[in-house]
Amino acid sequence: MRVLLIATNTETEPYPVFPLGMAVIASALSSAGHDVHQVDCLASGGGREEVRRFCRDFTPEAVGISLRNVDNVDSLTAHEHWALEGVREMVAFIRSLSPAPVFMGGPGFSLMPGKILDYTGADYGVTGEGEAACCELLDLLSQGQTPPRVMKGKKRLTGQDIHGAAPDPQILDYYLQESGIASIQTKRGCPNACSYCTYPALEGTKIRAREPGAVVDDIERLLKDHEVNELFFTDSVFNDNEGHWLRLAEEMAHREIKIPWSGFFQPTEMRREELKLCKRTGLKAVELGTDAASDATLKGICKRYDFATVERVNALCVSEQMPCAHFIIMGGPGETELTVREGLNNMERLDHSVVFVFLGIRVYPDTLLLRQAIREGILPPETNCIEPTYYFSPHIDAKTVEDQLTQAFKGRRDRLFPPSKGQEQIAVMRKFGFRGILWDTLIRFPKNRVRKGRP
Repeated sequence: MRVLLIATNTETEPYPVFPLGMAVIASALSSAGHDVHQVDCLASGGGREEVRRFCRDFTPEAVGISLRNVDNVDSLTAHEHWALEGVREMVAFIRSLSPAPVFMGGPGFSLMPGKILDYTGADYGVTGEGEAACCELLDLLSQGQTPPRVMKGKKRLTGQDIHGAAPDPQILDYYLQESGIASIQTKRGCPNACSYCTYPALEGTKIRAREPGAVVDDIERLLKDHEVNELFFTDSVFNDNEGHWLRLAEEMAHREIKIPWSGFFQPTEMRREELKLCKRTGLKAVELGTDAASDATLKGICKRYDFATVERVNALCVSEQMPCAHFIIMGGPGETELTVREGLNNMERLDHSVVFVFLGIRVYPDTLLLRQAIREGILPPETNCIEPTYYFSPHIDAKTVEDQLTQAFKGRRDRLFPPSKGQEQIAVMRKFGFRGILWDTLIRFPKNRVRKGRP
């Protein structure tokens, strides 16, 4: 079939992010024999003229829409960044141009597929891993059959079956020009059970890693075919407990790959030699999902580490002069006036690092957090979560905590609250031509450091 894929994300914070999911589905569909074209709404200035041109000249037989995020998970600005109204308008625009059925997919869509189909007016949806499910959907359409309204893959893909991306060169070049960063996924699945998180529902609880050689093949192709200056590994947790991340680093070192890269890390114990191995391949910065600032609030969201562990990981990074950023949410389960004060003191001890702080936790369907919020009377049982919905501990006043955070971080370039403050700083740097993740430039390491033992 002739298939047009459209990535609708137009967010540029913290930086424009390449639509990796769409590129992976394009790879799977092309491998199955479909004729695929891709449109990115951000890269094409809203996407409408590109969509109009493809509907006229390409005459697609099916149109797929990729929804990366529903909003920006910042309680202070979420309603300004709600994506679904724009998606609904895009569906209506496509219908005015083409009789082709419209299907949706992507991580944002998979969170609440029925509600999003109802709201946007799309015909069908694909949830979870789309490589096989999209092919099944198109097979049914090509045979004149009516697919289920929501199509889900029959089973999780193995690591070997997870497709690499087939990026549209013009789209990828746009993102390399704007952010300088190319994205790669090395594995799927998360065995953690954080109360607010959707990754286990989206990707499963068992880690399924791609072969290190296949990932490095992708890296080599990117370096050969495009002007890639930096990579970001998009795995939900890069430093998994099974060691797949180290096998990948070893393969990169073996092939003498060295390019600046970063990824999402969990703040659990790391050895110095592991960090050094990654540095040899180009690791430039670590984004830590610290998520809470006290032992009580870490326990409240079902984390499996304490804040002392976070401090040890931070100290290791500082000792190796490895920039790290902590992403922390205040106001979650277990937060009280006491833990707020404790959290502010704990964050103060995270020397030579950047701390991004969010207030309130975005609530999604089918999570432990939603059930807790309903049980505590914070949210009504009929909550559907399609619009930005947040959990705030009943033991705090959110406005008071907002004021405390603002005052505590006043005048500090490495403590970013509200989140929009960090985006403003990064936006200024981008205007001056800087590219990459950029938050790492906010850190100043001590000139003379003394290594104390071995973290």
